[in-house]
Amino acid sequence: MSTEDSTAAGDEQEGLHPTQSLDDTVHQRVRLGILTIAKEADRVEFGFLKKQLAVTDGNLSRHLKVLEESKLIALEKGYSGRRPRTWIALTRDGAQALDAELRALRALVRRLETPRPAPGPPDTGPPLEEFDQGPM
Repeated sequence: MSTEDSTAAGDEQEGLHPTQSLDDTVHQRVRLGILTIAKEADRVEFGFLKKQLAVTDGNLSRHLKVLEESKLIALEKGYSGRRPRTWIALTRDGAQALDAELRALRALVRRLETPRPAPGPPDTGPPLEEFDQGPM
């Protein structure tokens, strides 16, 4: 695909590879999982995320802290009965960041799925007669 074709990918800036639009904060596997699961529900409980993403308490807490500091999620602490609980909700900024990430991923997929022109014949070099120097 040429740089001219990249403009067909929507929000991509001309000439930039779609991976340039990926956000390192959002793109990390666990954080992307948190954001996508949170988008599917109004709010999600810490234990549910931990189980769905197969991470430890400490690992999930660290990722939640990164997302909260980036204002992509909001945390709500409370109780369910006598048990303390933490609920996670996607913020407006989080929803926008997730949408931008998904657009970048779609642009990357489109780029890979777009048929490429068939390559020309292999370069075999100059014709053999150019090398013929007569009898030796």
